[in-house]
Amino acid sequence: MRLATLVITLFLFFLLVDARAQNDTSKLRQINKNEDGAVVDSSKQRDMIDVINAIFNKKTKPEDRKTTPKLVVSFVPAIGYTLSTGFVVDASVNLVFYTQKNWKKNISFVDFEGFYDSRAQKNFFTQSSIWADDDKLRFIGDLRFLKYPDDTFGLGSFTTEDDANALVYNYIRFYETVLRRVATGVFLGGGYNLDYHYNITQTGPVSNPVNDYNRYGFASTTVSSGVDLTFLYDTRRNPVNPLGGTYANLIFRQNLTAMGSDANWESLQLDLRKYYRFPANTNNVLGIWNMDWFTFNGQAPYLDLPSTGWDTFNNLGRGYVIGRFRGVNLIYLETEYRFGITNNGLLGGVVFANGQSFSDYPSGAFKKIDPSVGAGFRVKINKHSNTNVCLDYAYGFENSKGFFVNLGEVF
Repeated sequence: MRLATLVITLFLFFLLVDARAQNDTSKLRQINKNEDGAVVDSSKQRDMIDVINAIFNKKTKPEDRKTTPKLVVSFVPAIGYTLSTGFVVDASVNLVFYTQKNWKKNISFVDFEGFYDSRAQKNFFTQSSIWADDDKLRFIGDLRFLKYPDDTFGLGSFTTEDDANALVYNYIRFYETVLRRVATGVFLGGGYNLDYHYNITQTGPVSNPVNDYNRYGFASTTVSSGVDLTFLYDTRRNPVNPLGGTYANLIFRQNLTAMGSDANWESLQLDLRKYYRFPANTNNVLGIWNMDWFTFNGQAPYLDLPSTGWDTFNNLGRGYVIGRFRGVNLIYLETEYRFGITNNGLLGGVVFANGQSFSDYPSGAFKKIDPSVGAGFRVKINKHSNTNVCLDYAYGFENSKGFFVNLGEVF
């Protein structure tokens, strides 16, 4: 979904897996039905599959235009360069599908990504959101394995590039949450969360050997294990590319030594997103994203603290390298305007701005906002799932700048 972070995509290969349904042209439109009930006739749009077919003069059979695939697969292998990874070889797969017979129900997705880069970072993860039982049940998963040479810059919003502290560590994440619908668009549930960092080593910044990591409490292995309670309000029909609706997610997590955690500590995440079609008679979207992330009642391991780019989809803080800022608490706000460039839906553009503020350590006060602004392009790779490849360029504080690319919208 929002996983690939490539600057230059040298080749794209798009695969559409078509599990046949009934010959009903109305189903083709329903997969892109707007949250306000308006229907987007995706058969009249263009995507990269259409472009490739045109280049190779490949004609689609008439019966292929009359059915909607139950499973849509977007596959993007690429090589490129990013601010966070250097040169990278990456493969991303996005599966969008229905798990129920009623085509008016919500769309499920599973994302896979693996990459290897010039900084010797190795990353594999899969994320999923599966609907069941007439949209009454939702299963949300996040599984990752990383071998991650990285830099950390200390705590708070006043850190500089000179504070860089080189780290190497392995990381395993396992999150699984089950939600039950209790009202229209409202879900309650809970699950299990594990963050396991091991083989952690650091060299320390040259300018200051006594770095924030050591002051906070360095350990070569850390385990955070516990349960979460989740409240979710979600009226978006397609989370890959929302055309409207509201998303509000409140997650309370309690880590317990009784469940294998190194220490007892708690966290609270509030993720708010709102989408407006503007102008109302178009598919242009104004999106607003607020995220507040707090840790309390104990000391979280340093690498489990709120940090730039360490939200669920690694998208927080475009304009800065992943891990650029870190703190015990975080307040974040971003707004983005998405607009069409071509009438056939193939090309689009965005402009965006964001600001992040991390609490100082040890005072806990919020004293500074680190802003970023940018713009980008969108290329429709699959009109049935409304999936875009997103290429953005962002400018941040202290001359931080670079490209950021996703498979699916940033939020």
